[in-house]
Amino acid sequence: QVQLVESGGGLVQVGGSLRLSCVDSGRAFSNYAMGWFRQAPGKEREFVASIQWSGAVTYYSDSVKGRFTISRDNAKNTVYLQMNSLKPEDTAVYYCAARRSYSSSRYTDVSDFPSWGQGTQVTVSS
Repeated sequence: QVQLVESGGGLVQVGGSLRLSCVDSGRAFSNYAMGWFRQAPGKEREFVASIQWSGAVTYYSDSVKGRFTISRDNAKNTVYLQMNSLKPEDTAVYYCAARRSYSSSRYTDVSDFPSWGQGTQVTVSS
């Protein structure tokens, strides 16, 4: 069973960086594709990035490509989101999500991921 806990959010100035972490306290973390999504006030939850089970294949939304990097450490049951060159429009609650999968399919929809963390707030001030 997957139990996800995000951390690393906070307040940062425009152009700054943050690294989010998501720890899976369940078992068999390496059996899961992982994703990061975000939700700003009044908006729908949107895809940010995803990574397949081994970490060899990653996907990004166009809005964060080149600024954010998703990675994972299966020995630590942790997935990361390194966020650089942050913009005010990156302000949102960030959620990590998990889907049991051994494929390299492109999972980008909220409905692709059955398991979710509680979210961590990221605020970028101008």
